Amino acid sequence: MTRPRGAAAERGALLVVGDVITDVVARHRGPLAAGTDTAAAIRSVPGGAGANVACWAAYRGCPQVRMFGRVGVDSAAWHEGELRAHGVEPLLVVDPEAPTGTVVCLVDTEAFAERTFLTDSGASLRLCADDWSQALLDGVGRLHLSGYLLFSEPSRALVARAIESARARGVPVSLDPASAGFLKGLGVERFQALVEGVDVLLPSRDEACLLTGLPDAEDAAAELSRHVPLVVAKQGAAGALVAWSGAVRARVPAVPAVPRDTTGAGDAFTGAFLAALLGGAEPAAAAAEGARAGAAAVERVGGRPPRGGGGRGDACRGDAR
Repeated sequence: MTRPRGAAAERGALLVVGDVITDVVARHRGPLAAGTDTAAAIRSVPGGAGANVACWAAYRGCPQVRMFGRVGVDSAAWHEGELRAHGVEPLLVVDPEAPTGTVVCLVDTEAFAERTFLTDSGASLRLCADDWSQALLDGVGRLHLSGYLLFSEPSRALVARAIESARARGVPVSLDPASAGFLKGLGVERFQALVEGVDVLLPSRDEACLLTGLPDAEDAAAELSRHVPLVVAKQGAAGALVAWSGAVRARVPAVPAVPRDTTGAGDAFTGAFLAALLGGAEPAAAAAEGARAGAAAVERVGGRPPRGGGGRGDACRGDAR
């Protein structure tokens, strides 16, 4: 039995490839009132699963994080500035036609801050194979792909090229499936073919169960780990499951938190997990870092950490435990 180990040999930057989005967060109390007004606190904030992961990885101590994505002319400068403010190097393709993607996040403050998304992917899913360059992997120790890229033909081609390039260079690849709703439309067999060559899969509980057809999260995580070397199934308030070689090897508890907005909690987990993994942490210890970041995320509005460092400065320096 081969146990996935920490990433002591993984030196260099974390390259995140995925979506950079403008989030419009509407926090309301109780059910929406159909056909009339519902009072809400509304904010526009930078978001996107990929960009959120990158920002949380930088916040949790990863010294070199790069974000590759596609945005519209309408807000390119704003998003670049926001990424830099979070310690992330922006590598953004500016789309001359499509606007930056927008997600309306409806957050019910009386239902454990659970959220519903209305998604206009805009320029983000127009990222294509022609946008990819081998030079993007120069100095990269790990590549992370947002699963949202699997939901359009151009960005699927980009994923295939990125994975091929990473495998040729020996760069490990992680992927977050991103959306159970979109996965249903894509299909399980197609998803499995698209993620061939991925080393780490980070699904939510619903995504893990959907991808395996199994109702139990532990069974689902174990089954997925027969196909992907390391699976970390995020379960929100139930913590996380770490599985490899066909079995769950660790159960990581959640960190108590008072939720204000659960938007981006899974992205925070993934970013902190990757920061710790790059720093040499074992998978279970890296997942514990992820749980701490997820707890911090739900106590904030929006999917990003505070600007600047301070989350855990040693996470990417090989001593995360």
